[in-house]
Amino acid sequence: MNDYTKTNLDHWNELVSMHAQSKFYDLQSFKAGNSTLKPIEMEELGDVAGKSLLHLQCHFGLDTLSWARQGAKVTGSDFSDQAIALAQSLSQELEIKANFVCSNLYDLPDVLPGEFDIVYTSYGVLCWLSDLGRWGKTIAHFLKPGGVFYIVEFHPFTHVFDNEGDAIDLRVAYPYFSAEPLRWESDTSYADPTPIQHRVTYEWFHSLGDILNALISAGLRIEFLHEFPVCAYRSFPFMEQDADHWWRLKGGDTIPLMFSLKATKTN
Repeated sequence: MNDYTKTNLDHWNELVSMHAQSKFYDLQSFKAGNSTLKPIEMEELGDVAGKSLLHLQCHFGLDTLSWARQGAKVTGSDFSDQAIALAQSLSQELEIKANFVCSNLYDLPDVLPGEFDIVYTSYGVLCWLSDLGRWGKTIAHFLKPGGVFYIVEFHPFTHVFDNEGDAIDLRVAYPYFSAEPLRWESDTSYADPTPIQHRVTYEWFHSLGDILNALISAGLRIEFLHEFPVCAYRSFPFMEQDADHWWRLKGGDTIPLMFSLKATKTN
């Protein structure tokens, strides 16, 4: 484990118990039967009943378990041992059948056997990956022939803009193209205002081309790429929430805030 991964792991392990108690994740509503899945992925991925689904970078498994409630045979993976422990506990408590595996994404082929009908990942995952080429190969490794990869994610173009608490408009602050990780330091989590101890993280910016080419190079066929002017998260302080609970930029839909992509393993 390199220093970047170790630093990020310490950060994410600390966040697990905090997120489990946060209003953002609303664990009590989930336990009462609510789903954490959003309309975009529900509509675009479609009926998953009876299909095997691998959820990469699943955190503590609420989306994974939500797919299980839709009838999928689910496996979730994450590099955080604290997150996987909570996911396993929730699976047992709620009697939702699921398999959870603690592993760095790149090491997952060494510890998880089998192939899946669907490989799924979503919302804030790619920035934690240093090597998209290996990411694409990992996805292809786990897909059955004819299997589907699906991602819905924050648009990489949004990463160039200042998103600090005092930002009032879209101002370029970071490079779109960057091979080296960016060091971030934050006093709190995105989901809770409680101060945290492990404040430093390292993130990698990937262009839309990087993402597409990683999947194409791994032998996957791109079925669609959709871009959206709405966001599942308040990524800028000057956004406002619409009636459907999506976050939008004030003044109109001017830039893409999220994208979704579906790809198929052809052989």
